[in-house]
Amino acid sequence: MGTDGLSGRDFAAVTAAAGIVLVDFRDEASGSSRAFATVFDAAARRHPDLRFARVDVRAEPDLAAAVGVQRAPSLMVFRDGVPVFAEPGWLPADSVELLIATVRELDMTAVRETFPEPVRRR
Repeated sequence: MGTDGLSGRDFAAVTAAAGIVLVDFRDEASGSSRAFATVFDAAARRHPDLRFARVDVRAEPDLAAAVGVQRAPSLMVFRDGVPVFAEPGWLPADSVELLIATVRELDMTAVRETFPEPVRRR
């Protein structure tokens, strides 16, 4: 399974869905974005049960700004509509795998109790 392109029109609906959604904010003109895209797309093939999406920051600057992305690449991970990870920079493949394993193991009841009012995207 590959990655889906997201825009400002569908970002909120996709990231609010049940399950795990990983979003790569990328800039095709950036060497580090292209390097991370290879890692990210390979992870998508290894984990077809998860949703992998990409946002082109040049085509969607308002969306990137609305969610606080200031540089590409940046990775955001959502689980059951809750943002559980957001960091700029690219990760090596083993770190992506560790991140996925960690997000799979999250106790979402405890996450919601700790952060009862998640930050809402505008």
